[in-house]
Amino acid sequence: MTHYYISTTLKAMQTNQRTEHLVRLRTLKVNSTLQASNSKWSLNSIIDLINLPFNDLLFQAQQIHRTHFNANEVQLSTLLSIKTGGCPEDCAYCPQSAHYETDVQASKILDTEEVKAAAQEAKKNGASRFCMGAAWREPKDRDIEKVVELIKVVKELDMEACCTLGMLSAQHAEQLKNAGLDYYNHNLDTTPESYADIITTRVYQERLDTLENVRNAGVHVCSGGIVGMGESRQERAGLIHQLANLEPYPESVPINNLVQVEGTPLYGTKELDPLEFVRTIAVARITMPKARVRLSAGRQNMNEATQALCFMAGANSIFYGDKLLTTGNPDWDRDRSLLEKLNIRTV
Repeated sequence: MTHYYISTTLKAMQTNQRTEHLVRLRTLKVNSTLQASNSKWSLNSIIDLINLPFNDLLFQAQQIHRTHFNANEVQLSTLLSIKTGGCPEDCAYCPQSAHYETDVQASKILDTEEVKAAAQEAKKNGASRFCMGAAWREPKDRDIEKVVELIKVVKELDMEACCTLGMLSAQHAEQLKNAGLDYYNHNLDTTPESYADIITTRVYQERLDTLENVRNAGVHVCSGGIVGMGESRQERAGLIHQLANLEPYPESVPINNLVQVEGTPLYGTKELDPLEFVRTIAVARITMPKARVRLSAGRQNMNEATQALCFMAGANSIFYGDKLLTTGNPDWDRDRSLLEKLNIRTV
């Protein structure tokens, strides 16, 4: 009886070892294919990814991440609203829209000294990129002239400069590039099919045109989207599908979790399961392996475990500072504490 038990146990162990070996080989084969392939991602392939067992998905994402980045480093960016409220767009998630009654008060563009002080504070606290956002549909010539001066202020501090100003013409993109702009943010927000449910004052192609103008001017593209707006998992896969098939895909990919603000149409939407957010991060990492995948809006409501899983899934950038445009964000000390617990360095 004892001999039979030992023999059976050994056979089981050998079988398990062979199975684990085959799983490792299959995983390595999949990852090699993903890394070597220059072809476009099909929607079905991304749906297959996002539907993988959770541990398998994170394992693949972590492998891809470690191939291209130090898995224990995170880039810090700070975002400042340089012109708040009064936006003519009707984005259903945005408290800065003039279409909705929220607590946001419209203001004029900040002056150079205010922006310089904010950028200096951000740099002192470890941020390497300073992002400036303005609530415009698209900037006018006079607006661009002011933003050019603000970009120069940031560059004088030896920081990367990023702007998000709405739609951008080719001419304005060139002006910002000549001023020293490093990145321009213009999110796709959601899938083309769902776009009209979120925004009716512009069409999806206008977003793509702005990204093309930015790219043609030689400015790095920052583009991502928002999840938690009531979409399905397949729609989240569709958003990643759009981003991953941009040619080339964005250098920076912010993934936002909806921050619900009373007075906006999406207030009261059922909150997204945190593990679904982690899945989205992992799929973004796998399909855009060399991009900075950023945890953006919504982090204030995430616990430390969820954020740690996001870093494991391939997120390697965060917005750092206690405010994102008009909504809250974890303060400096809270972020420092989390990163220290995880032994993550900042760059």
